[in-house]
Amino acid sequence: MTLVTDPKAPRVAIVGATGAVGNTLIGLIEQRGLRYRDMRLVASARSAGTELTVDGVAYPVQAVDEFDFSEVDLAFFSAGTEASEKWVPKATAAGAVVIDNTIAYRMDPDTPLVVPQVNAHELDRRPKSGVIANPNCSTIPLVRLLKGVEERWGIRQAVVSTYQAASGLGHPGVEELQDASRASLDHPEEAYPNKEFTPSLAFNVIPKIDRFLDSGFTLEEQKMLQESRKILGIPHLDVTTTCVRVPVVNGHSEAVWIETQGVVDRTELVETLAALPEVTVHDRESPREFPTPATIDDRDQVHVGRVRVNPNNPRAFWLWLVADNLTIGAALNAIQIAEELIARETL
Repeated sequence: MTLVTDPKAPRVAIVGATGAVGNTLIGLIEQRGLRYRDMRLVASARSAGTELTVDGVAYPVQAVDEFDFSEVDLAFFSAGTEASEKWVPKATAAGAVVIDNTIAYRMDPDTPLVVPQVNAHELDRRPKSGVIANPNCSTIPLVRLLKGVEERWGIRQAVVSTYQAASGLGHPGVEELQDASRASLDHPEEAYPNKEFTPSLAFNVIPKIDRFLDSGFTLEEQKMLQESRKILGIPHLDVTTTCVRVPVVNGHSEAVWIETQGVVDRTELVETLAALPEVTVHDRESPREFPTPATIDDRDQVHVGRVRVNPNNPRAFWLWLVADNLTIGAALNAIQIAEELIARETL
């Protein structure tokens, strides 16, 4: 039980508690033993009155438009960008520190964008905006690896292709993929009515995530560039990305090509990556071992495989990474931010 009477433990709210990331947050709070002295579960008016259990205690879900944020010290927001834009200012004005899991505040200069394994020092002080932004679900595992490479060899550029799961759009995305897949098998001659994915994601891949920009890139691809620069503190970092949605329920994958400033030895590269916090290198013993979204066993780790130094350019290498987008890419990063805030007495 992590519900305590210690006055130093924060009063916590989860906004978007009924969603995929909200459900994952609750599970991680229980699993990791995050200490709190009060818990409030918040969602849209549509979900108000629903009961959810945290650490064996049933809590009614409260409507966000009626919630008093002065009653909490720490608020996790995972209800979508529109909800964050509307309600986060009310939460911070009431004195709560917000950990926001949307794009709304990531590039705000007064809001730190944090991956604790990379830039936890940003949490030494309370942010000027009252908000700590959680990065994009594909940026988080990438920068955790880039940090080690930059420190050892320096990075000239990185080229990334992502393979992102349906759960990136939450429960509705997963449900549509499952329903469309069944419909495609049962009635292949009929078109399934799509809402979340266009065209249908069933037995398909879609090289577009989020909206197109005038540059021809998508917003998702731009996020990965801008966020990587901000988190790593390298304003001219060259990262270019193609983001692809794939018919996988959960777990994002990335093929990453990195060109460094120095010559890379594969054995040293593997050991450097394996020494990073919460990273598992699957081909440490054999280059024939690799992770997949369906086979990773520890969803609190970034999983790496297919580590290959380019024989024609020893300053460049490829790797393959897999990370659970609901944990590593969202809820776990948010929980680890909260743990750091509590440990540093920043709240």
